[in-house]
Formats: sequence, C-alpha cells, structure tokens
Amino acid sequence: MTSLPSKNIWIRRQQCPCGDWKCYVSYEGDAEETSIASQLVKNDMVPSESMVAPYVGMVFKSDDDAFEYYGNFARKNGFSIRKERSRLSPQLGIYKRDFVCYRSGFAPAKKKPTGEHHRDRKSVRCGCDAKMYLSKEIVEGVSQWFVVQFSNVHNHELLEDDQVRLLPAYRKIHEADQERILLLSKAGFPIHRIVKVLELEKGIQGGHLPFLERDVRNFVQNRKKVVQENDALLTEKRENDTLELLEACKATKETDEDFVYDFSVDENDKVENIAWSYGDSVHAYTMFGDVVYFDTTYRSITYGMLFGAWLGIDNHGRTIFFGCVLLQDETSRSFSWALQTFVRFMRGRCPQTILTDLDPGLIDAIRSELPNTKHVTSIWNIISKLPSWLSLLLGSRYAEFKSEFDVLYHVDTVDEFDLRWNQMLSMFGLGSDKHIALLFSFRASWALSYMRGYFLARMATTAYSKSVDSFLKGVFSAQTCLRSFFEQVGISANFQNHAHVAMQYMRIKTCIPIEDHARSILTPFAFNALQNELVMTMQYATSEMANGSYIVRHFKKMDGEHLVIWIPEDEQIHCSCKEFESSGILCRHALKILIVKNYFHLPDKYFLSRWRRESSPVIYEDNCTQNGEDEWFQEYHCLTETLFSESSITKERSDYVRIELTKELTRLLNEVRNLPEIDGVAMDLTLSPTC
Repeated sequence: MTSLPSKNIWIRRQQCPCGDWKCYVSYEGDAEETSIASQLVKNDMVPSESMVAPYVGMVFKSDDDAFEYYGNFARKNGFSIRKERSRLSPQLGIYKRDFVCYRSGFAPAKKKPTGEHHRDRKSVRCGCDAKMYLSKEIVEGVSQWFVVQFSNVHNHELLEDDQVRLLPAYRKIHEADQERILLLSKAGFPIHRIVKVLELEKGIQGGHLPFLERDVRNFVQNRKKVVQENDALLTEKRENDTLELLEACKATKETDEDFVYDFSVDENDKVENIAWSYGDSVHAYTMFGDVVYFDTTYRSITYGMLFGAWLGIDNHGRTIFFGCVLLQDETSRSFSWALQTFVRFMRGRCPQTILTDLDPGLIDAIRSELPNTKHVTSIWNIISKLPSWLSLLLGSRYAEFKSEFDVLYHVDTVDEFDLRWNQMLSMFGLGSDKHIALLFSFRASWALSYMRGYFLARMATTAYSKSVDSFLKGVFSAQTCLRSFFEQVGISANFQNHAHVAMQYMRIKTCIPIEDHARSILTPFAFNALQNELVMTMQYATSEMANGSYIVRHFKKMDGEHLVIWIPEDEQIHCSCKEFESSGILCRHALKILIVKNYFHLPDKYFLSRWRRESSPVIYEDNCTQNGEDEWFQEYHCLTETLFSESSITKERSDYVRIELTKELTRLLNEVRNLPEIDGVAMDLTLSPTC
C-alpha cells in the first residue's frame, strides 16, 4: 500500500556546494538538522551509565516509557525484548502489559512444507522466563503503570555488546538513513557501496552501523515498488498543490492590489517556479533595500522544491521580509529567473550588497543578473559546513584548525590572508582538499580582508543569523499543503514588517556631547552600536603624522594600528578599518580623532538615513533624563521581544497571545490606576518603535 507524507516537511539542503552530489553536509547545533547523526546516537546507543534493574513496584508514566526502559536494560544486559500479551477493559482501556525476553516461549509446530525450496530456519525461542509484567492504576486522577512481576533469570547465554547490537530488535534503519539509501540506490550504487558511504558520512568504523548490509538489501527491495508508486503520486500532488498556490496568489492580488507575484512554466506548460511579495515589503525595500540576504537553505521533502527568502534589516536591527520564491531545481537558470523577478518586484532597484550561502550556481546567477551588486557569502553558512568537511579528516586537530581559520578570517590585508592561507594548508596537509580549494576560489566573497568596505548594514553578525533562523522556523511550522504554507508566509511576513512598539531607556555612558547628540537622532539599535564605539575610544591613543593623518593604537595591543585620515575642509574622516563603509556607524578610531578635534556633534553625513529615527513611523520624544531603574526597562523590553517572537510562529499562537495579553494588560492597568501616588515622580521613557 502506497503512502504519502502527511505534512509538508522542510529540511536543510544537504547537498554540498563542492558540486559532488555524493558529498553530504550535516549541521552542528540543531537536532532537527542533524537527524542522521543525532538519531544514531540518541536512539541506537545504549546509555553508558549503569541502569537500575526493574523491580516490583517501579512506576512509569506510560507503558511506552516502561517498554523503552526495559528495552535499554535488556540491550545493556545482552538480550532483547518483545511485547506479548495485553488486557483491555471498558473502563481503563489497556490495563495490563506483558513484556518478555525475545527467547520466551516456544515456536509453534511447523506444517509440512509443500514447496521445493523451503528453508528450515531454527527458532531462537527456548522457553526463557525473563519478563516484566505491568498493571495500570489511576492515582489521584492520573494513570500510572506499576511493575507487578519481574524476572531476569534466563535459560540461555547472554550476548556481548558487539553481538547484542545485531539482534533484529536493534537493527533499525531510521527515516533519514532510508532517504539516503534510496537516493544512492537510484543513482545505481550497489548495496555494499551504499553501506560504505553511510559509514564514511557518519564517521563510523566499518561494520558498526546500527543495521546490517542484508537489512539495507531487504529495505531497498521492499521499497522499490512503493517508491515508484509514491513518485507518481507525489508528482500529481505537486502539480495540483502548485496550481492551488497559484490560485491563492490570484485571489490575494484581487483583494490587495499592492501584492505582486509571478511564475514560470516548463516545456510542458507545467508551473515551474513561483515568487511573490507584499506591498509593505516593497515599501520597506525602498528604505532598507541597500543590503539583502537571500536565504536558500531549506528544501521541501514533500514537493522537492527549494524555498528562497529575500530578507533585510531595518533601522532597529530587526529582520524584515522582502519576498520569497519556490524553485523546482537549483540550477543557475532557476536562480537567474528568481533574481530577475525579485528586481522587477522591487521596481528595478538592485541591492547594493547581497548575502547568500556558498552555492556556485547561485553565485553565477548573481554575477549575471546583478553585475553591479557586491556579493558576500555569509560566514555562518561556511562555519556550519566545516565539521562535515574536515572534522573526520583532521580528527583531534580539528579544534586547532577552527582556531586558525578564525584568525585567518579576521586578518587585515589581502596579502596577509594569502600568506597565512598557504601556511594553514601546509600546517594541516590540506593542499589537495576539494572543499578548501572551493573556499579559496570564492575567498573574495567571504574573507574580511577582501570584503572590507562592502556595505553590510550589520547583517553579517551572529545576532542577525539567529533572527533569520527564528523567522524561518516560523515559516516552516508543519504545513499540509502549499496553500497553507503560502498563508503561513503571509502571517510571518506581516508580523516581521509590523512588529510592536516597545519602550527602551537609552542610558548615557560617557557624557561625551557626541553621544547625547547621537541619541536624539539614531534609533536605539544604531545608537547602542555607536555608543559602544564611543566607550571604546577611551582605550585608544593617537599619534599625529607629518601629513596630518593619525595613527590610532589600542593601549594594550601595540602590534595593531589603524590609519585615520582627517580632511577638515570637507569634514571628512576615513579609517583604514572601513567600519563606517561596512556598517554605517563610525568606528572608535575615527571617533577618537573627532573627539581630539573637539567635535561636540558628528557631521550630518555620518548619520545615515537608514539608521535615523525619522525613517520610522513612530514619533519619538526627546528624553535626556537618566534613571536608576533602566534595568527594569531593559528586562521589560527583553520579555516583550521574546513574547512577540514566540507568538509569531503560528496563527494559533498569535491569536492566543493577542486575546490573553489584552485581558492581562487591562487588568494591570486598572490595578495600577488604583495604586496611590506616593512620591509623585513620573518615569520618563524613550520609545523604541518596532511597530
């Protein structure tokens, strides 16, 4: 009987950008994204610590918990178990469970074989009496399972660790492994090669997978027919759901004239790619479209389609949604169509900088369609791939390599980068590694020394990558079809682009006039960045050179220095670190010189419009009063940010929070109004608009 996935499941793309389809990428830090490795450890490895043997009176929350516990105990002690009898009552449902050793009982008498090639297998059952019987009771309204009988007396030899894992009960092929096996089988890999590939991908010694070669062979044979039927059904489902998605786009366009969408068809007039965006997103792009992050890290298992999202950052440091696309494949042709469509949605305006994953096909499309746009490969996407590429190869030296790679990433000059790169290859013997060669060929798009001066709007940070992940997880909550996925994208995008108004007190730290002036102009996000640079100026010393430029050095790090050029006629200042060119916020080195030059206000040109308060729809009230309770405001701000972030994941969460929050705030407001005004001191707040 054929079956289809009941939900539209999205996973991270695991095809390696090196171009070799056999190369496989897994990710650190996320259990959902490392299911192949983590499930192997979680489900197949027995706890190393000693387990308490089950005993009469032992309590479990459910019979499944009891079976899992007894199964782990059995594996650690050299046998496996099976479920035998259960008893049912109208009042309690199943109220008794019997778990027994896999060799319990005796094989039934065999009928005389009629076929010529009957294989007479000897039964492993030998009447073993090891068992655990459970009974369910209701205690204070809660059902619990109690062990009523337990015996660990076996009439057969128990197996050693390297033998017990070969018992049928423990030889399981998990879903992630099943997908990989079927993919390799379709590509023509023989069974023994498939097993070898899995061992290499997992970093497991030969013969130590949680299943045998014959299990893989049986699985492939049993699934071939099912897979062929499923492929046909999935193709039909994909075509029908894609047409439904297109109808949803048309319906949205009829009710919202600012909504934009487009699609392409293949040679058979089947819908191939679909892209869409919203009027608010196009409007946000006019203000914050200088830097765009094009995320293409997720693919649908159900539909085989790649999801791409165009995202940005607003003047409060929040991720904003510009548009998205569903692509049937990952070719340069498809990526080119996506980029052309996006630029058309955004009224012909190309971004100044685009950040993407390390994907040669996408990079080629960017070179073709956005020739005047700076391309940057997000460093967090590279770091996430390094373990899959090199941890097995380098073994115990991998941690040392990561440390060296981090230093290399932050070097100042191109010449120094190239020199240290060659030294690193020699140090770790990586001269012939294809992944290292790939990184070097694209170094101009990810190494800081090559990208210095590219405008990134503070998007190449860990904080921004976490914000993107949070947004995508909201989009990829379980969906049953493409139409409901379309609706979820709309909900998440609407929340991102119309977030709440939070209160944030912006405290003065240095009392430098520049700081107070900047606070009245910049958003809290941009002000905090500038304020941090102002605080750090106190740790730097300056030396004026004969040509009027300055050398700025940290008081401890005397080996590092930055050249600052000051042009008084035009009030221009340039630093060799190029922080202003990258983030739009003046660096500590340039600020140090301006302070030396007795500047009380920064020149207006150094307050970019994208970081100004005036770019926001909320009107600010100036407030220069410091207050001892600003920590309370910070805590309040953090809690509200977290609440709205979590509630945006699904419409059900959003509706629940809106209803409950309204009731709770109304109750608090009424209580506060009834409190006496003892000291008569009013609190001054600076509004930080996130709405």
